[in-house]
Amino acid sequence: MKINAKHLAALMLSVVIGNAHAETNWDMPTPYGDSNFHTANILEFAKDVKEATDGELNITVHSGGSLIKHPEIKNSVRRGLVPIGELIMSRLANEDPLFEVDSVPFLASNYDEAWKLYQASRDVLAERLERQRLKLLFAVPWPPQGIYTRFPVETGEELQGVKMRAYNKSSERLAELLGAVPTQVEVPDIPVAFGTGRVDAMITSPSTGANTRAWDYLSHFNHAQLWLPKNMVIVNSKAFEGLPESTQKAIETAAAEAEKRGWEASKAETDAKIAIMEENGIVVSEPSDALVERLKEVGATMEQEWLERAGEDGKALVEAYRAR
Repeated sequence: MKINAKHLAALMLSVVIGNAHAETNWDMPTPYGDSNFHTANILEFAKDVKEATDGELNITVHSGGSLIKHPEIKNSVRRGLVPIGELIMSRLANEDPLFEVDSVPFLASNYDEAWKLYQASRDVLAERLERQRLKLLFAVPWPPQGIYTRFPVETGEELQGVKMRAYNKSSERLAELLGAVPTQVEVPDIPVAFGTGRVDAMITSPSTGANTRAWDYLSHFNHAQLWLPKNMVIVNSKAFEGLPESTQKAIETAAAEAEKRGWEASKAETDAKIAIMEENGIVVSEPSDALVERLKEVGATMEQEWLERAGEDGKALVEAYRAR
């Protein structure tokens, strides 16, 4: 069979286009290490997408802030420097207070409440992201936040003047209202921050405590269950819409599965990581009545402050949540 040059060129071009289409690669920055349950869930999500698209879309996960540091992930996705990324939702509180609704103390402090709050807030948060050409794929909560210290905390007065690690606006404000001194520290830097005396206490989850070997630098964990902040996975809208419809649907299906899997993993993570900390000598305690009273006073103040910042949209969101 004889093939002329024009037909051969067309055939080669179709092969090149087909291969390029079959090998679309996305880089995905995440803030946490491979041992973190959020990262494990995202790695499974990437695997599911690759399998569902027969290799048409390959997502390479760059964990632990190795590609882009946590504070820059959202804007990097928005600007198209990377097509997809993960970040803690409340990090966007300074640009829109609705993004920190899951970090208002005691508004939602267990998984059932956290799920109801997510269902009440998901659409409005997705719409806020759409304004910035971003699409919300899924969100997964951390285990409930507790208080880590080098000493027992019975009333909250013990935290006066203590340097406390913060990671978002809410943890900063909580520290301030308790008389502590907030200091921003990212998860990979926590052990060094304690080792150098930069911080002496922190508000975070059992997951982070166990993953950073908290027993090496502190002694007490109070399971205060202040709030359950969520991590979210976002994608650049232009990059998403540039994919074939079948690939878009595969991503959305994998995202729904990742969300369901992630919530279940978070629940399991809470008890498992508390057990690990106890096994390694950390004194785990429930908050005393005096501490609960103090924390709820702080929580009421923070909720009122948040409602003032969030305005009518925030009020409507909370009402929708409490009506569920």
